[in-house]
Amino acid sequence: MTKSRFNLLRVVALFSMAGTSLFTLISQVDTQYEFRNPILEKKPPRLHAAPMRILTGLQPSGKLHIGNFFGAMEPAIRLQSQGDAYYFIANYHAMTSLHDGPALLANTHELAVDFLACGLDPGKAVFFRQSDVPEVNELAWILSTVCPMGLLERCHSFKDKVAKGIAANHALFAYPVLMAADILLYDSNLVPVGKDQKQHLEVTRDLAVKVNEALGEGALTVPDALIRDDTAVVPGVDGQKMSKSYGNTIPLFGEEKQLRKLMMKIVSDSTPVEDPKPTENSTILGLYKLFASEADYQTMVQSFLQGGAGYGSYKTQLWESYWNYFAPMRQRREEILADPGYVDEVLNQGALRARETASKVLTRIRKATGLSR
Repeated sequence: MTKSRFNLLRVVALFSMAGTSLFTLISQVDTQYEFRNPILEKKPPRLHAAPMRILTGLQPSGKLHIGNFFGAMEPAIRLQSQGDAYYFIANYHAMTSLHDGPALLANTHELAVDFLACGLDPGKAVFFRQSDVPEVNELAWILSTVCPMGLLERCHSFKDKVAKGIAANHALFAYPVLMAADILLYDSNLVPVGKDQKQHLEVTRDLAVKVNEALGEGALTVPDALIRDDTAVVPGVDGQKMSKSYGNTIPLFGEEKQLRKLMMKIVSDSTPVEDPKPTENSTILGLYKLFASEADYQTMVQSFLQGGAGYGSYKTQLWESYWNYFAPMRQRREEILADPGYVDEVLNQGALRARETASKVLTRIRKATGLSR
């Protein structure tokens, strides 16, 4: 053994190190997506001989809204049949801001029901609760031993949440490390991220590279980002980006009368009925485009430009398109709720499959770091 190799092993032994939210061969990938290497933009994405593994997670921090659906759920559902999909409920991450046990438990179950109702197929995707795979916490600790403080201090998400009044705690600060463990624990190849999570994916890649430099190439799979550039910001009822923190969301599911009343409260200006309506930054048009056909959307745009109709009639059209769009999903949701044991069975089976993959990765890392033989 060379002296340099011996010193490297000493360093590895000394530090005992090892290592928020979907795959197809590049020739088959959905053209709405592009592959990006967030850290080394000059390098092209890697080609894989086998179907790529893609992973994403959703936090059970409250009722799902249409922003969650179009931003994360719908892309995941469309991609689940194109490769090796791992989708999880990020209940550990939700604990950074939710400290009500019964609420977290209820939110977790409801998220699972809604995701399944919207089309997630447990026969095609591994669907599980984050907390049912304890290996993620061990890998997160191992990753934390090589994570520079400066890397986390530069993360915008922590600063933004603290600025919004969320209490600063260690879990919130170290959120990107747990997210990295979520991704790396399953040898994920592709991770769909929005602009707000891109920096966290860069942290994941950075930590994987650090581990591979110390333990050898291939110790951890370095993932690529899957970025959908055509995903527009879904506006809330007040015109801002739809977010639970703004209190401006439109739920996926709920009581018809209440949802219709909420839809009619969507912000609009005071343009008279007979006058043309501005189309730029229109909340009504921005939402209608999500549910209507392109032809129907263009018809409403032309009506805006011509004038002669009031905002109330446009909101009624928007309501009808929204209600009809989610009708099949509401029916599926009722079927799921009629079978009380179904959701837990799906999540438990998913956890078994997820742990099988996770244990292989963690065993590889434990051996490389000297934590086990």
